[in-house]
Amino acid sequence: MSRMPWPLYFMQITRLVSRRSTCLRRKVGAIAVLNKRILATGYNGAPAGMRDCLETGCLRQELGIPSGQRHEICRGLHAEQNVIIQAAVHGISLDGAEIYCTHQPCLICTKMLINCGITAVHYAEPYPDELAESMLNEAKIPHGLLPVPDLDEPYEIPGLPGGIAQP
Repeated sequence: MSRMPWPLYFMQITRLVSRRSTCLRRKVGAIAVLNKRILATGYNGAPAGMRDCLETGCLRQELGIPSGQRHEICRGLHAEQNVIIQAAVHGISLDGAEIYCTHQPCLICTKMLINCGITAVHYAEPYPDELAESMLNEAKIPHGLLPVPDLDEPYEIPGLPGGIAQP
């Protein structure tokens, strides 16, 4: 049996973190990693101590607001924002860290991650935000899709004969 590669290990953790989400539309998780150590985690949901969408319902859904528009009309914070906040609350710098996300960060989160000194962004699901992608390119921050197989599925390991390992 082969060991799971670090990038897939971290992406699997983002999937687990996303299960804490209280968003009715999209479950998103994110983690900040430096030197193979997790610095902070975050998922999308209402601020601590506030009622969340599981209790109040989704205002964006009620108003018919399409995904990717009018982010300010939402009780919740994005997973990436919560990673940044958790790191700040605990006095942890994210400078030099990589971010692993279940979904590609939006423009607002992208700008925040750039200012934190993030060195790479990995995500399992694309999100159609051309300006966010353009800003990551301009900031010369490597970013890209890193699909997450189910835990019971074989996964690829570069350099392994045949390239596939069984879990």
